[in-house]
Amino acid sequence: MNYASEALRKHYEWRGKFEIASRAPLNTNEDLSIAYTPGVAEPCLEIQKNPALSFELTRRWNTVAVVTDGTAVLGLGDIGPEAGMPVMEGKCVLFKALGGVDAIPLCIRSKDVEEIVTVVSLLSGSFGGINLEDIASPRCFDIERELKCRCDIPVFHDDQHGTAVVTVAAMINALKIVGKELKNAKVVTSGAGAAGVAIVKLLMAVGLRDVIMCDRKGAIYKGREGLNAEKTEMAEVSNLDRRKGGPGEVMRGADVFIGVSGPDTVTPDMVRAMASNPILLPMSNPDPEIRPELAFEAGAAVVGTGRSDYPNQINNVLAFPGIFRGALDVRASDINDSMKIAAAHAIADLVSDAELTPGYIIPGSLDGRVCPAVAAAVAAAAHSSGVSRIKVQQD
Repeated sequence: MNYASEALRKHYEWRGKFEIASRAPLNTNEDLSIAYTPGVAEPCLEIQKNPALSFELTRRWNTVAVVTDGTAVLGLGDIGPEAGMPVMEGKCVLFKALGGVDAIPLCIRSKDVEEIVTVVSLLSGSFGGINLEDIASPRCFDIERELKCRCDIPVFHDDQHGTAVVTVAAMINALKIVGKELKNAKVVTSGAGAAGVAIVKLLMAVGLRDVIMCDRKGAIYKGREGLNAEKTEMAEVSNLDRRKGGPGEVMRGADVFIGVSGPDTVTPDMVRAMASNPILLPMSNPDPEIRPELAFEAGAAVVGTGRSDYPNQINNVLAFPGIFRGALDVRASDINDSMKIAAAHAIADLVSDAELTPGYIIPGSLDGRVCPAVAAAVAAAAHSSGVSRIKVQQD
């Protein structure tokens, strides 16, 4: 199938991938009087007295805003907010189909951090959570940080944290296969934008000690000129030996390579120079940093990519529907590291030790077990970390 032409044809046919459905009947004048005026005044007055009741008396409790400025849409780059709408609609479909979460796309005509933060924070009273999507780095860091300060609902940049959660899940099981521990592993990453930074931070939160991050100019280290604020922060905790050079140099002897950069940046010779039984997670889409077949020929023990036509697809869809489902169910005020780590373990645990093989380290993207398992783990972690505000919400 030619997916490009078929997708265009279907989008002309659909004219949008989702629609609003009414939960309230509207068949009689009595129905009208209850759902709208005069009856609707009563829930309005209740919410006026206690705004938290908006979670009980409206659909706010189950509704997420999917927010973009259109500056980093898939591999297409800065194509603008309107052009990003098909992707945001697709995200909304995944939220609903996999997590039962209602999601609304908000495509904002601005690249200004303060303008975007103001718009979203002013609208946050209509939603139970905010999912930031396809916003270019480093602006995405500032937007998320400011929104977390201004909003009392979860704010989650999926390109950062969804990717990190699924990567950690894949790492947990890949390391089991090769008989190595994260605390002793040497990791090299290619790509130091939103996803790269979030992956390293979450891996360090679960025990990683030795990691070198690379950007287009090579290894990041303390004192390197031209680093932005996020890279400067990462230079304080990574590459403590201040090794220099590109991925080809710093990958020598590494146990793990993680790629969130661009295609064909890793060669078979670079894989051969890694430690024995190396793990490679080249996740650049649509073309990975190295093709799995080339990585295996060069000695890789485990390979995972972002593609659906290879085994071990590391796909955010394994994370965000369940993470938001769990967060919304307990009306969490935040999605914190404890919740993200719980989600990663829930995903990894769905592959039993008996099932674990180099070609199966992570559940399939549409595995129906994933969202409920992640949601339950996230809700429990929200309770234990003190950010839940109710017991599990019922539809």
